[in-house]
Amino acid sequence: MVPVPSDLLLLCIDLQPVFLDAVPAGAATLRRCQLATAAAVGLGLPVAFTEQVPEKLGTTDVSLRALAPSAPVWSKTSFSALADSAIRDALRTERPVDHLLICGLETAICVYQTAADALAENIQVTLLSDAVCGRRSDDSLAALTALTRLGAHVLPVETVFYSLLRDARHPYFRTFTSLVKSYA
Repeated sequence: MVPVPSDLLLLCIDLQPVFLDAVPAGAATLRRCQLATAAAVGLGLPVAFTEQVPEKLGTTDVSLRALAPSAPVWSKTSFSALADSAIRDALRTERPVDHLLICGLETAICVYQTAADALAENIQVTLLSDAVCGRRSDDSLAALTALTRLGAHVLPVETVFYSLLRDARHPYFRTFTSLVKSYA
């Protein structure tokens, strides 16, 4: 079996109920983020959460946090997570990250700016296309198109995690397929 890369981090951006309720596909996006988070934890990949001004806007959805209770939660005021020096330093020093898997909200704002800054820092980015969304689908599409031009990968959750598994003989394969059914 090919080991799962140790330089990956699943970054869940601003999955706070106030934002989830404001986007048309909030519930569906949350389910796909739950799938990604459960899969990452099951594979031993690190997970981290960002929260946009949580003292005013609330914290990450509790059902999502419950899937990775020991994951760090980084509060931010900047739209890009990497514009926050504490977050940027954590990605460089605590466990050096060379590749971000990104899910969350909002595609055209915080997701876009975080991914663009990561690419500028020579961190690879894979946007989980079915686990990001925004208020306006046209804006989200434009942001994903621009990020693709900058070098980001845009793929669905299942594509990414099945690629990490690589083979039906992987010890986590059956568990992952059960998660896929649970979070469909």
